[in-house]
Amino acid sequence: MVGNVFDNGVSQPAPTVIFWPVMMDRFEGDKEFVARDIAFAIRTSRAGSESLMKDVREAVWSVNPNLPLSDVHTVDFYYRKSIARTSFTLIMLGVAGSMALLLGVVGIYGVIAYSVSQRTREIGIRMALGAQTQALTRMFVRHGLRLTAIGVVFGVVAAIAVMRLMSTLLFNVSPVDPVTYVAVCVGLLVPAWLASYLPSRRVATVDPVDALRGE
Repeated sequence: MVGNVFDNGVSQPAPTVIFWPVMMDRFEGDKEFVARDIAFAIRTSRAGSESLMKDVREAVWSVNPNLPLSDVHTVDFYYRKSIARTSFTLIMLGVAGSMALLLGVVGIYGVIAYSVSQRTREIGIRMALGAQTQALTRMFVRHGLRLTAIGVVFGVVAAIAVMRLMSTLLFNVSPVDPVTYVAVCVGLLVPAWLASYLPSRRVATVDPVDALRGE
């Protein structure tokens, strides 16, 4: 039994294919019909090596030295060729997504850093009344993660809507893959936590007396 053959590329459904014998008698009215070209697939660990090609040439030319060999490639070559356009599109989307993530992390860092600088007096009062540095740090980190969570929720909703329009770029993958969405959300929250934690560490350097005196 022969499996599916993806003649149109691995990103497209396998078309209906009929396999005919190399030599046929009375095919479409012809007394004899012989295919003028034949494709062979060789499975070996030596695929792509020159030593394999040398052995193949010698085996073919030992039967008929006039038979030409053309379009000799590995399966990986045809695989990469079939998804070249899709890969390029996804790479560009990945670059754009990385830039958006970087801008988002920088934005969160800037917001938390600005919030810390604007609430210096409040921090000084809290510390003078006995607030622990860890508690103040967690307060700013929660603020940053709250902003990130709001952005992630809106982003997931927008992604679900957009991916349904971009489903032509996917093959055998659901536009709403829960594992992918969970992984992306975690990947966004981790750098957001870091971007919130770094400026929040400034809380530990605030002297309550200097903070109140500065105001």
